[in-house]
Amino acid sequence: MLDQVDELDLVFHALADPTRRAMVERMTSGPVSVSELARPLPMSLAAALQHVQVLEASGLVHTQKEGRVRMCRIEPKILRNAEKWITERRATWEARLDRLDKLLGED
Repeated sequence: MLDQVDELDLVFHALADPTRRAMVERMTSGPVSVSELARPLPMSLAAALQHVQVLEASGLVHTQKEGRVRMCRIEPKILRNAEKWITERRATWEARLDRLDKLLGED
């Protein structure tokens, strides 16, 4: 359980930054090179690579060198784990709010 919490901390940290979220969004359509990820961003290639490294450390992204190009691809399993955690929290709160609604409706 503790490993899962540590993994979630890294994932949510990585996704907390809008630049990294944009990179993840770009990778959902397939593998992309670091330079392609950096191209639309107002930053240097080195800065974009630092963002990719944070995503890779979280497990959300896997990179692989193909010749002279570093390709990035999304790791769906890690994203699904975060989604599952959010869904479980949402279900808990929805049940609590339903009970509160029922309680308030009784008065």
